[in-house]
Amino acid sequence: MAGLTRFHFGRNTLERLARFGYGARGAVYCVVGALAVLAAIGRGGQAGDSKSALRTVLGGPFGAWIVGLIALGLFGFALWRLIEGVTDADNRGSGLKGLVVRAAHVGSAAIYSGLAVTAASLALGLGRHRGSQDGMQDWTAWLLSKPLGLWLVGLIGLGVMGGGIAFLLKAWKGDVTERLALDAAACRWAKPIGRFGYAARGIAFLLIGGFFVAAAWHQASSEVKGLAGAFAALRAQPYGWVLLALVAAGHFAFGAFGLIQARFRRIDAPDLDKADDAVARVVRSVT
Repeated sequence: MAGLTRFHFGRNTLERLARFGYGARGAVYCVVGALAVLAAIGRGGQAGDSKSALRTVLGGPFGAWIVGLIALGLFGFALWRLIEGVTDADNRGSGLKGLVVRAAHVGSAAIYSGLAVTAASLALGLGRHRGSQDGMQDWTAWLLSKPLGLWLVGLIGLGVMGGGIAFLLKAWKGDVTERLALDAAACRWAKPIGRFGYAARGIAFLLIGGFFVAAAWHQASSEVKGLAGAFAALRAQPYGWVLLALVAAGHFAFGAFGLIQARFRRIDAPDLDKADDAVARVVRSVT
């Protein structure tokens, strides 16, 4: 193996990527929330999803550069979520609850990888003008056309709703700051922000999951809607602008809490160099 140059990708590098990722995700949801609040109170803005928010940022000063940096951060966040789920970096354990959380992290890695690709495409001028809702309806239609597809779409919906319930429980119990390196005084102001944010995400997940269940029940992919659809459903209710404003403000709080996580979250990144050394030893033993 002499002469082989190895890229050093250790614990500190992974921690920096994770923190950059939390910051990028936080920035996206701050924009999502701010735009939706403005839409709710009739001051312009758009009650859309994260991809709509990226397009809005793209249209601003230095938009392509900012969206490009967000794309890098989201790739870092997706990588951290994947490693977090596979290696159990947060010591969730191998019990049922721990495995569910770790599986959710792996699913989150896939979702944010897709968002990172979208952001990178937009930054490079390659982004399509179709909304994310169209894409969701396309793959839902494909899935519904397959054997047992109806049941799979329904299970996806129930899984998303389960995630919403988990967010709401986290907000209710108030343990949102348990993995932050903050003293009691700082937690007193960070905790309400996090609880408000998780509650808003929980409501959105319940609505989005409900759309999937409705799609399965009616066997119609047109029933599927994303965050923009959830905002629209809230707006359509009596005093809907108040409901939309509250949930939108909660998404801004979720984004702000992501920025707090970027600075203060405890990140127990695994030492990937050890795994790299093990692989190198195996390679040497067979060559």
